[in-house]
Amino acid sequence: MRRRTVTAGSLEEILQATAPTADATAPRPAAPAAAPAPPSGRDHGLRTEFEFELPRGYVDEAGTLHRHGAMRLATARDELRPQIDLRVKENPAYLSVVLLSQVITRLGTITDVHAGVVERMYATDVAFLQDFYRRVNSEGHTRAAVTCPHCEGGFEVDLSGGRLGES
Repeated sequence: MRRRTVTAGSLEEILQATAPTADATAPRPAAPAAAPAPPSGRDHGLRTEFEFELPRGYVDEAGTLHRHGAMRLATARDELRPQIDLRVKENPAYLSVVLLSQVITRLGTITDVHAGVVERMYATDVAFLQDFYRRVNSEGHTRAAVTCPHCEGGFEVDLSGGRLGES
């Protein structure tokens, strides 16, 4: 196995040096929102994208409120890439901003969700997305077991939609 030696440089230089393709100058295609269908046409039942609804919503520069969105499953590359991001090295708390910006595929009509969008979200929504990311990527679903504070009855809620307070 051959090792690659990477010297400290700009983030783009490091990403190009570690890209799996031989031609580092070719633009890399964007990550797909969902996995393509298997060649045989069979559906293996793997869900790769999950819908969500933000508790407050993101307000863009034009004043439009965006609440509904979609997040895809994270890859190993998604989790490793922020480690070489200079913003994360300077401030480790920025890791979740970079990571969320990579896996959110859509937010309302916005399809180019970048770190600047996540930075301008309300803290409530970022906390929601962090929990949503954890549930989707570690547990594989968006359901959560909850207990009613009044009757002590247990039930499940789906975090991927619905309004706060609804089950």
